[in-house]
Amino acid sequence: MAFEPADPPRAGRLAFWAPDGGPLPDDGPDDGSVGELTVAVPDGDGVAVSTVTARRLPVGAALPLLAGAGSHAHPAAAFWASAAGVALHLVARGRLLPGVSPAGFDAWRVGPLDADDVGRIGALGAAMPAWARAVPLPSDGGGVRLPDAYPLLRAFLDAVADDLPRGRDADGTAYAGRAPLRVDGLRDWAAELAAGVDAGVRVSLRLEIPGGDPAAGPWQAVVQVHGLAAPGLVADVAPVWAGSAAGFDARAPQDVVLAVRRAARVWEPLRRLLSGPVPDRMVLGDDEVADLVDGAAGRLAAAGVAVHWPREVDRDVSVRALVGAADAGPGGAGGGRVFGAGALLSFDWQVALGGEPLTAAELEVLASARRPVVRLRDRWVLAAPEVVARARQRSLPAVTAVDGLAAVLSGATVVDGEPVEVVADGWLTRLRDRLATPGDDRSHADVGVPAGLAATLRDYQVRGLRWLVRMTSLGLGACLADDMGLGKTVTLIALHLHRQADPATAGPTLVVCPASLLGNWEREVRRFAPGVAVSRFHGPDRSLPAVAGGFVLTTYATMRLDAQRLAGGGWALVVADEAQHVKNPDSRSARALRLVADVAPARVALTGTPVENNLDELWAILDWTTPGLLGGRTTFRRRWADPVQSGDEAAGRRLARLVGPFLLRRRKSDPDVVPELPAKTQTDQPVALTVEQTALYEAVVREALARLPGTAGMARRGAVVSLLTALKQICNHPAQYLREDEPVLAGRSGKLELLDELVDAIVAGGGAVLVFSQYVAMGRLLRRHLRARGYGCELLHGGTSLPRRQEMVDRFQAGAVPVFVLSLKAAGTGLNLTRADHVVHFDRWWNPAVEDQATDRAYRIGQIRPVQVHRLVAEGTVEDRIAAMLSAKRELADTVLHSGAAALTELSDAELAELVVLR
Repeated sequence: MAFEPADPPRAGRLAFWAPDGGPLPDDGPDDGSVGELTVAVPDGDGVAVSTVTARRLPVGAALPLLAGAGSHAHPAAAFWASAAGVALHLVARGRLLPGVSPAGFDAWRVGPLDADDVGRIGALGAAMPAWARAVPLPSDGGGVRLPDAYPLLRAFLDAVADDLPRGRDADGTAYAGRAPLRVDGLRDWAAELAAGVDAGVRVSLRLEIPGGDPAAGPWQAVVQVHGLAAPGLVADVAPVWAGSAAGFDARAPQDVVLAVRRAARVWEPLRRLLSGPVPDRMVLGDDEVADLVDGAAGRLAAAGVAVHWPREVDRDVSVRALVGAADAGPGGAGGGRVFGAGALLSFDWQVALGGEPLTAAELEVLASARRPVVRLRDRWVLAAPEVVARARQRSLPAVTAVDGLAAVLSGATVVDGEPVEVVADGWLTRLRDRLATPGDDRSHADVGVPAGLAATLRDYQVRGLRWLVRMTSLGLGACLADDMGLGKTVTLIALHLHRQADPATAGPTLVVCPASLLGNWEREVRRFAPGVAVSRFHGPDRSLPAVAGGFVLTTYATMRLDAQRLAGGGWALVVADEAQHVKNPDSRSARALRLVADVAPARVALTGTPVENNLDELWAILDWTTPGLLGGRTTFRRRWADPVQSGDEAAGRRLARLVGPFLLRRRKSDPDVVPELPAKTQTDQPVALTVEQTALYEAVVREALARLPGTAGMARRGAVVSLLTALKQICNHPAQYLREDEPVLAGRSGKLELLDELVDAIVAGGGAVLVFSQYVAMGRLLRRHLRARGYGCELLHGGTSLPRRQEMVDRFQAGAVPVFVLSLKAAGTGLNLTRADHVVHFDRWWNPAVEDQATDRAYRIGQIRPVQVHRLVAEGTVEDRIAAMLSAKRELADTVLHSGAAALTELSDAELAELVVLR
């Protein structure tokens, strides 16, 4: 194979032919043109010309083929595959320059190239085999010759650069569309832009101190010239100008002038070099040296002009923000709520040399410096004006304790709009180190199972208790985010009992939870803390009981109505269970919860899903448990959420360091939890649609896709949601979609047939099963069908009263019924259904975290049998495609997610058709 350049470069093609000149294989690429090609191949000391059948492919179409070239590829294919790799690497790094082709067309080219790029391309060109340039050129002496390797390779690199940035729908726009456009008027602009890009040199600045004494006389900047073609080739400008520097050609002085001119655009003082006869050196004033130290050197380096500092001076000066406090802090006498309301920490600048902080006397020397170089610790030190200014300022306004701790944990803060490294002082350093290991706090190693707890805590639960004790004793909030079923409730009850042993922390605990969990909390308190008062603040005749050291339970709905009364309850601890219910900080529930807990000395959030959809939810929970930790919501989005969402791994690591101490997250797969639980197996169960389902599905898709092109905005979004809902209902059962009053159920749904098989096998084996559906109507159909087949079956949904709900749970747990059908949203949290060893998701929810919560009704502490999870998916339907999306999304848990049908409403008509059309 060989490359045929063209004008514009993107029109270049790669020609493929059989090495023996025979016919092309039948399984070759099916695009491009096939025809005869004259090629010249090595023949002894010369070349032989022959005609072969070749397929010519555009560069863009050929790149995937080159990427698949293996180790046994023909030498020509192997070479062009390597060349394609270099081209893609350059494009990925943004090494692209706009230009004008010789024929006047818009054209991208690779550039600017650094020394490594030039060396790599030169070495590759030198290794080009003759077979890779076998498209012959006319020879001046008659006959033919092969193209020169290096220009041919550069033409290929430019062809790739000219092809990849262009879009299919941008024709008519220069440098964006694929159709050639004449841009002769831009030729001078492109030439100026590319000036020096192909130069064989680059320049750098070497700073010198006359006499070697930084305090005596001005500094000088000497221009050095580096040869790009030969790594290590360097000389001062003077001998290059005189032509006496080996390795530099006659064009080098011109290239030096162009390079200095470009550098002067970055740093204005360099223009003085262009006013002399030879741009070799210039004298620097103190302000110019200071400017280089203060950032100009970094800008020059980014432009390819390195600045080499004298060895006589030390530049290892750093400025950090030091957070500390005047008192002994935690660990001193009495400990105390260091992070309570009004607590402040000192905030000062710390200047360090070689990592060692300067003393007060040394800071005075630095602060009084009038030149950018100062004598410290028997050495000359370069100090940027910013460093000197901060040595003079030293103290910053004090910060709240929570803000200071947040800065210390993340290792950085923002001062005057600029990021600054943060270090801790004294006790705060020790606290940071303790907080960095939330599940292993030796300072509270003596905390064990409190007296009065009628339960044996597992090891990981004891560690969770110690962590909660530590956080609340410091006046910090906490979010216990263990997986559903790992015993968050009993751990919280143990915390309450522990706090009652100390008069400083004793007092009533308020638990705010969904209404469905009131009964569970009351039973758990009576079971695990017998003798502790527990009452409900709920119902029409509710009143606040006087419970000095007991529990008061209320719901989010009641709290919204009675926030003022609850705020005056004098709570020692406020608990928000299923805290994801207040993930929207602007909701009435979230605002009421803030009011109720405003003066509470300790706050704990309990949730199995701290992040369901996006990082704003994490902010909402932690800003309630520890107000101010993550800053305001707008600040959090700008500083944390947006960078993490865009893939900034460093920001993700800093955020993890910041929130880690305040959020204890254990999963059932963790090594210290796995031994406490049996195995869980999850299986997607594909089912075929019946003939009736297929006909309904195709008819609904056909009708909806025909209507959609005429809709827009909210009407279109509504139509898409309606379409998706209809298709999911058809996949469940035609009777659900058709809303039949007296339906015949058997034989009409592939899912129902599979469910019958599963239930028969499970019940025959002595097991029990939970069946979840997001649709109450489908749940009623399932209950009717299963009872008709002779199985005891209960149905729990949002309209089930609390007493009836508990009665159903008790009957199932006692083994009175083997099948429990549940509404996903109404029963996905708060229930202990460990009698079940099988879970069936009859239809799929948009968010896998919600499905996981539902599964955890059975797969939780107390379960002694392996749990099998069956997810029913209608083959070839929208469910199939959604199942694939959910699988990928499950891997992105605890990151920024966009879930639900809302995202699908923004699909184009073509994309939507791809999603829903039956396959």
